[in-house]
Amino acid sequence: MSDLFWLSVAQMRRIEPYFPLSHGIARVDDRKVISGIIFVIRNGMRWRDAPKDYGPHKTIYNRFIRWSRLGVFNKIFAALAAKGGKPDQLMIDATHLKAHRMAASLLKKGLFPDVSAAPRAA
Repeated sequence: MSDLFWLSVAQMRRIEPYFPLSHGIARVDDRKVISGIIFVIRNGMRWRDAPKDYGPHKTIYNRFIRWSRLGVFNKIFAALAAKGGKPDQLMIDATHLKAHRMAASLLKKGLFPDVSAAPRAA
């Protein structure tokens, strides 16, 4: 496939300082796996449909989940955004979703503890 996405060496150098240290066994090629993660997300694919050139789909998925939980991608995005300077344009997303009227009862039942445990205004 010629339409695969690959991070350049310069791009990898910029984001490598934010990668967690590997413990024990050496990690699979970071460039290959990160490029695979970007390819899958950008194209809205299922993990198992990732091209074989990026390695096993389970490796790509596991790295994405593990590093997401560690906040690695958030640190990378924050650092790259901070180096970008002030934007020329700002956009506001006016998308909205209608919630079913029963959705409000989920908060009362405590199914969303982060929200429902908050103190209520009088």
